[in-house]
Amino acid sequence: MNYFLYWSTTFALGCFVLGLVFAAVRLLRGPAAVDRVLALDTMYINGMLILLVLGLQFNSSLYFDIALLISLFGFVGAVAVAKFLLRGEVIEP
Repeated sequence: MNYFLYWSTTFALGCFVLGLVFAAVRLLRGPAAVDRVLALDTMYINGMLILLVLGLQFNSSLYFDIALLISLFGFVGAVAVAKFLLRGEVIEP
């Protein structure tokens, strides 16, 4: 890995971790349920991006598979929480 790629991935990793920390603060202190849902959405996206950057740094494809699973479960979870907030139930009878 060359010098520029190493430092750019390290900078990106730091930015994503900082975004994850800010989203965690919003998740804990959010004034409404919608703010907490958006913070959780941001947290799983930042977690996925952290894994993608680590996959680039360590040159391993395992990180990409885990990031794909996180994105799929995060999307399904976000849809379920949004449906719960709109209608009050996730599975309709």
